[in-house]
Amino acid sequence: MAGQVGDARCPKLCQWVEDNIEETLTFTRLPRQHHKRLKSTNILERLIQEIKRRTHVVRIFPSAERCLRLVRALAVETHENWLEAMRLNMERLAEHKKEMLRKLEQPKAAVT
Repeated sequence: MAGQVGDARCPKLCQWVEDNIEETLTFTRLPRQHHKRLKSTNILERLIQEIKRRTHVVRIFPSAERCLRLVRALAVETHENWLEAMRLNMERLAEHKKEMLRKLEQPKAAVT
């Protein structure tokens, strides 16, 4: 019943959710230790805030490319800081990926 109400109110949104549900839930395939960091938007909010602050300082960019260059530099800097702070243990992610690949290969081995 709830799905029918949603369909009547916003059919485009419902269709988009149905089409993209797998991408939306991708984070659930990652190690549990990463979930807490991934479901928060704090890092993105800080990045957007820093982009706004830096672009307001410059005020007028000579071209769109210059603005994009600044935004890319900020994104790279944020990414590097994020990795240095070890917010996510990438070793766990690599181990998790290997484990998932082993699970996928096991049924194939059983069939042959």
